[in-house]
Amino acid sequence: MKKISEKRSGLQKKKIIFHQDNASTHKSVLAMGNIRDLHYELLEHPPYSPDLAPSDFYLFPKLKLFPAGQCFSLNQEMTAAVKGYFADLTKNHFRDGIMLLDHR
Repeated sequence: MKKISEKRSGLQKKKIIFHQDNASTHKSVLAMGNIRDLHYELLEHPPYSPDLAPSDFYLFPKLKLFPAGQCFSLNQEMTAAVKGYFADLTKNHFRDGIMLLDHR
């Protein structure tokens, strides 16, 4: 809570909701105890729900491969490269990706 108040002072008066993504580190007894002790509201994430995030199956795997072998010395360089990556995608790129989910 101290780190949150230092970095994001505007969140001090807001209710904090922890989105449970079922990562093993987030489901550990220690993490769950801390979430309870800090009085965070827990928003459960259903396990094995690809329909909730289709981007995980089409967008992100390709995006992760994009910068392979490239070195960026500044965040701005990486940001510009990613913007260029998205600008170069075909008009139907995302629609085609969603249509491929049927085959999964």
